[in-house]
Amino acid sequence: MTAPETGSIWRSSLFAAGQVGFTVVYALLSLLTYPLPYGARYRFITSWSRLNLWWLKLTCGLSYQVEGLENLPARPAIVLAKHQSTLETLIFQGIFPPQTWLLKRELLRIPFFGWGLALLEPIAIDRSAGRAALRQFLETGQERLEAGRWVIVFPEGTRVPPGQTGRYAAGGAALAAHSGCPVLPVAHNAGLYWPRHGFIKRPGTVRVVIGPVIETAGLSAADINRRARDWIERTARAL
Repeated sequence: MTAPETGSIWRSSLFAAGQVGFTVVYALLSLLTYPLPYGARYRFITSWSRLNLWWLKLTCGLSYQVEGLENLPARPAIVLAKHQSTLETLIFQGIFPPQTWLLKRELLRIPFFGWGLALLEPIAIDRSAGRAALRQFLETGQERLEAGRWVIVFPEGTRVPPGQTGRYAAGGAALAAHSGCPVLPVAHNAGLYWPRHGFIKRPGTVRVVIGPVIETAGLSAADINRRARDWIERTARAL
């Protein structure tokens, strides 16, 4: 094993140890925030992400830069984003206004991590429920948008390696058509530095690119999904 490879293993191990410690401490403290208003609870719990990003840069030399911040609309939007890594789930909390996530219900059962996640009131669905899950997503997503929260959706549903494209489910686009809220497509190359199922974090700078707003009035869910997918995949290939 070369010296750089050994160094990467040690740095990644140090990051992982810190992340586990942060998660346990934050989970326990987060339980104490339950009586607080949602805004105060959200600010405290999501500071876990900022702490992890700081620790990631310090230990592994991995950071990020954002392009297209001028495209953020003034009203709540639905973010349709490429999903390659765990890293973008941390980064997005530092980019977008208070947000909620579409995710599988099983994540809430993870000890410590799931406790804090549940307090952020995500849209947790049972993927096996079919149309019932979609109805739940549309109803809860509409409520979250009306409450001023952005909705983050990874339409591919699971992490996809760089250079590959998964099937884009239409749930996020259906919520946009249902609510009339704008869609913000997002591409990035986080998977090059923190691969899915990968332990080693490579040093560098992740590029996150926010695309032009897709105004959804008069568009079908299929049209919205196609426009978002075409922009995301074209941009991701260029990163």
